[in-house]
Amino acid sequence: MAYVDGFVLPVPKDKVQDYRRIARKAGKVWLEYGALEYVECVADDVQPGKLTSFPQAVRLKPDEVVLFSWIRYRSRAHRDKVNKQVMADPRIASMGPDSMPFDGKRMFWGGFKPIVEMHPGE
Repeated sequence: MAYVDGFVLPVPKDKVQDYRRIARKAGKVWLEYGALEYVECVADDVQPGKLTSFPQAVRLKPDEVVLFSWIRYRSRAHRDKVNKQVMADPRIASMGPDSMPFDGKRMFWGGFKPIVEMHPGE
């Protein structure tokens, strides 16, 4: 069964293109090492909630936007293998916290096992 790493982070609106450039470079590395899919999405219809929401989860500031991203793998073992290789790659190692166009302290992520997966025609 597939495995997915998910990420949610705030990015300053004027830094989205900078983030996009870094994400495209990172995505190429993940795909080179075998990730099945690498997707980065910018919030388009995300509202603050009464109790919780994407904006509240990252303590979104007025000049920021939420990004929601995922990387798909064949399995958790596959994810662990790919991530080990990615983290050892100098192209990723050079992307330290100081080079990121967002506040990494407000980013959150985790690994997920899909429980429902549907495709057209199923």
